[in-house]
Amino acid sequence: MQIFSIFHQPAWKRLKKNKGAVIGLCVILLSVFIAVFCYFLAEDPSPNANRIILEVGGARPGTEQTFLKIKKERTPAPAGFLQRLLSGRPDQSDYLPITSYRYTADSIFVDKYIDEGVTENMHFAKTQLAPEPIVTKTFWLGTDSYGRDILSRLIVGTRVSLSVGMITVIISISIGLILGSLAGFYRGRVDESIMWFINVIWSIPTLLLVFAITLALGKGFWQVFVAVGLTMWVNVARLVRGQVLAVRELEYIEATKALGFKNARIIAGHIWPNIMGPVLVIAAANFASAIVIEAGLSFLGVGVQPPQPSWGLMIKENYNFIITQNPMLALAPGFAIMILVLAFNLFGNGLRDALNVRGKL
Repeated sequence: MQIFSIFHQPAWKRLKKNKGAVIGLCVILLSVFIAVFCYFLAEDPSPNANRIILEVGGARPGTEQTFLKIKKERTPAPAGFLQRLLSGRPDQSDYLPITSYRYTADSIFVDKYIDEGVTENMHFAKTQLAPEPIVTKTFWLGTDSYGRDILSRLIVGTRVSLSVGMITVIISISIGLILGSLAGFYRGRVDESIMWFINVIWSIPTLLLVFAITLALGKGFWQVFVAVGLTMWVNVARLVRGQVLAVRELEYIEATKALGFKNARIIAGHIWPNIMGPVLVIAAANFASAIVIEAGLSFLGVGVQPPQPSWGLMIKENYNFIITQNPMLALAPGFAIMILVLAFNLFGNGLRDALNVRGKL
């Protein structure tokens, strides 16, 4: 079956010879690892990497800052492994930026950092402090206007982008396979009706259709998945229809009909496995397109909503810094989108060559 042919020796050898495809696959696998373990890799493991420290807002890349950790009035319950894996670990302490500190017998005196050259003298009892009260953190990509670590939000945002791509591909492949197979297998009026519907959807600009679906479903994390997925099945359906039209005339399909197999069994068990090569290629392209569309929706304010980190939302929140003192706040998520989309495109092109489906698309 062609769906597994990428793992066969000849196809795998062809794929490995394509350096661009191998690099793309490595970037994708690295992104998947980061998305799964993002809260263990991020410097800020709080839910959505949303640790707000206004005093250090707009810090430049590489900025180091010393903090005093003060116990919260209501200490959150410790997070287990599964909770931290899925949603992060709530901070057990508040972070107070300081420039200097001095211990006494039962207290600590600090100079709280307020702004460049501006401090405030404060003191706290040792009982108010965390077990390790003094920490120094480096903001490798700087902080946004709310003082949140850009690198941490970039890492956690990888999960959003890959999730949107994955759910979008699942939805688009499911709808496209079913409608395309029905049109190609039954032909006649069924084909005409489905193709008419496909052409209607095709004529509507993708972004406009996404806007309409998003406004109908509401703004949010899951809504953007469905909205993007419901707009990207058309390409799959047209491709599947053409593949089914060609395959249904082959002898082995005629043999299944002669044996009395039901149409559903013929389509799912004998046609789909042999047309999956082109479908996998277009799935990789749809994955890349979904990432771009989600970023665009979040930038326009109708996609993922704050405080959840999305690369498009991060660009929206920080694009004003491009022409001011700290352009990296907006450029970093832009580069992340570019690299991930390029990786999927390179891998898709290599997959197309490895599976010998160039002439089928």
